[in-house]
Amino acid sequence: MSGQNIVTPSAENIAASVSAATRGKGLPPVHLWNPPFCGDLDIRIARDGTWFYLGTPIGRPALVKLFSSILKKEAGKYYLVTPVEKVGIQVDDAPFVAVDVEHRDGDLHFTTQVGDTMIAGPDHPIRVERDPETGEPSPYVLVRSNLEALIDRKSFYRLVDLGLHEIWKGESWFGLRSQSTFFPMIPSKELTI
Repeated sequence: MSGQNIVTPSAENIAASVSAATRGKGLPPVHLWNPPFCGDLDIRIARDGTWFYLGTPIGRPALVKLFSSILKKEAGKYYLVTPVEKVGIQVDDAPFVAVDVEHRDGDLHFTTQVGDTMIAGPDHPIRVERDPETGEPSPYVLVRSNLEALIDRKSFYRLVDLGLHEIWKGESWFGLRSQSTFFPMIPSKELTI
């Protein structure tokens, strides 16, 4: 690579590049961007949704929101993508946390820690993973593309209060309904009363 200037990616360079590319027009078209991989950046998203840069929490909500708008997941790995570079980051669980849910007009409306909103349904399914040893649930809702939000505890408790039993794949399940779609959470027979 002699004769080429290689610029090490930084959070500041990425933020400037995204701001220039989007100019406030909503979410960037990351699905159209396929720049070369430029290495890993020391950014980590903790399970509680806190973003860290070089081991320190990022204290500027606007910067976190900007970075969250350029997230991309490919082959199980997470990247921040701009039109000119792609850098790897670490995500402890899911890149988003659903911090609120409202039940309006029979549908479930979620809000993430960075202000994304979605209505659970065919385009934004809810799924529940259960720890194989403890059985403890980890609920998720799809935010966009293949990026999910972990549903926080208080919101999950609200969802449980809204749950109902329905037949799903020939068996009774306890789950949720939104946008005429049933989302199974746990087989009815496994619920303890």
